[in-house]
Amino acid sequence: MRNRSVRALSALLALALAACAGAAEQPAARYLGTYTWKDRQRSFGGFSGLEVSSDGASFRAITDQGLTIEGRFNRQDGRIAGVENGRLQELIGPDGIAIWRNEVRDAEGLAALPDGRFAVSFEGIHKVLMFDGPKRSVELPQHPDFAALETNASLEALAADAQGVLYTLPEKSGKLNQAFPVYRYREGQWDVAFTIPRSGGFLAVGMDIGPDGRLYLLERAFDGFGFRTRVRSFAMTGGDLGPGRVLVQSTLREFDNLEGLGVWRDGSGAIRLTMISDDNFRRFQSTQFVEFAVTE
Repeated sequence: MRNRSVRALSALLALALAACAGAAEQPAARYLGTYTWKDRQRSFGGFSGLEVSSDGASFRAITDQGLTIEGRFNRQDGRIAGVENGRLQELIGPDGIAIWRNEVRDAEGLAALPDGRFAVSFEGIHKVLMFDGPKRSVELPQHPDFAALETNASLEALAADAQGVLYTLPEKSGKLNQAFPVYRYREGQWDVAFTIPRSGGFLAVGMDIGPDGRLYLLERAFDGFGFRTRVRSFAMTGGDLGPGRVLVQSTLREFDNLEGLGVWRDGSGAIRLTMISDDNFRRFQSTQFVEFAVTE
């Protein structure tokens, strides 16, 4: 009984400290709305990666099991009011086998390249595949660090810039006070481009590079009672990152398990953040699209 009381008190203290930290950081994005996406297709759910078109009209998403789906948003007054989507498709690995059938599962990060290809990162086996359509893929070389990354907590997020350079980072950095290393793929090889400070109990789960050239990082914290979400953005100048800016910091259980992030610019010129949740194929969770507009 005493141990349970101590654990409960510790959890409440952690929540209080997180709330204080969130209040001090003054998030700078305005909540627009949440849309719960439902579909009766078999294997629907588990969405962990998202790319949104430059005009916010359409999207591609991937699931943990290695399936992909494309769709379009129906909007009313700029907010998502419905989704029209196609069929879930298998992603085929370089060996010609569907990803869900072999050990290369746990698809997590998704990045659309300017030439129409897309890349997917995996956290179960630490690798990145480049796709020229769902059924054609090649495996990219690996950075030496990848082999030592933690299983099921590795290449969680993936993004591409306007030149097609890829960036990825692990969900966990290794220690609570250790920064996230951001790996960059260009000219056929990986290097460590920069690091991102880790704070507040948040782990990296999604990433995108916006039309403004800034890096946007989606982070998640799980406190035993539910999820909290944070989005930070960073200026990418001179091969380094500027100070982070907190755009979104949710309260406990305000949203579901948000894991995918797409950043685009709307007709008014505002930067939009569109996120998707991973329901883990559990009935008590849901697939949500959640949107914010950056206000400054």
